[in-house]
Amino acid sequence: MQENSLNVNGQLLIEKYGGSKYPVQKKINLNRTFIMKKKIRLALLAGGRSGEREVSLKGAEEVAKALDPEKYTVRRYDPATDLAKLAAEADSLDAAFILLHGPFGEDGTMQGFLDLLDLPYQGSGVLGSAIAMDKNLSKILYRNAGLKVPDWHMASKKDIDNPSKILGLLGLPLVIKPSRQGSSLGMTIARSEDDIGAGLQKAFTIDSQVMVEEYIAGREITGGVIGNEELKALPLVEIIPGEQYEFFNFEAKYQPGATTEICPAELEEPLSIRARHCAIAAHHALQLRGYSRTDMIISNDDIYVLETNTIPGMTPTSLLPQAAAAAGLDFGALLDRLIELALE
Repeated sequence: MQENSLNVNGQLLIEKYGGSKYPVQKKINLNRTFIMKKKIRLALLAGGRSGEREVSLKGAEEVAKALDPEKYTVRRYDPATDLAKLAAEADSLDAAFILLHGPFGEDGTMQGFLDLLDLPYQGSGVLGSAIAMDKNLSKILYRNAGLKVPDWHMASKKDIDNPSKILGLLGLPLVIKPSRQGSSLGMTIARSEDDIGAGLQKAFTIDSQVMVEEYIAGREITGGVIGNEELKALPLVEIIPGEQYEFFNFEAKYQPGATTEICPAELEEPLSIRARHCAIAAHHALQLRGYSRTDMIISNDDIYVLETNTIPGMTPTSLLPQAAAAAGLDFGALLDRLIELALE
């Protein structure tokens, strides 16, 4: 037996009577279930307080231009100043599109805020976002899932003046980076013992947790994944920074022409399949949802997973949109798909 009724908030209550003594009620919000029949009222969140604020704002300009005005009514909010306004207007919104990078946006804090407002959003929830933002926890889960990762050590401030312990554990060269930052902010490569102290000093200025990682020489690739229950691995992108850059640093990421990006990456098919499987495995390991982009290094046919981005850059020429375009999803269609996944 099943009886349906509407409550005053426009929610359909489906009462299922089975073997249990009491009915089980499942709430379906009709306004959001059938939202595709009208324009979606979308909160576009960009700016924020992290070191990637300007990257976020530039990306939001491109997203706003690409969203179809026949499908969406877009309202802009900057979490650095507009949280109270967003909370006050949440009942008049259907979904949020988070375009925040780094702390206070990509780390689960904004996701938790939106959960409290009962406002759907694209991408991963609180747990997955927080784990993916923490490079140390991510590596532990990657390794538990059978993925290969560079060896690493979590440094302390005492190591700045006495780096010999780290040197003995990992040797040289080393990658030094803040554990909870994005866009390679605060990252350096140490090729001598003196470099270790200087690199630690730099990293500790922007994060209280700093990772020192074995340097793996090889080809850098990134693999995008889209989907909720059913995941699709996108074509891989190979990243080749210009000769003036020691690695894919902040400038190499965002300076036009500084980096060559090849999509699809020119890999032998068996290796390409393995790398795409690694991207999906990383997505699963971190409990992610909607989409992600995992950075990897290929060295002597071994694939090392570095980190996973839960809110990748979002302009037409960013890495994930490039991969989506190679799979047949132009920028506007990619945005539509991410919003559709948010409303599932």
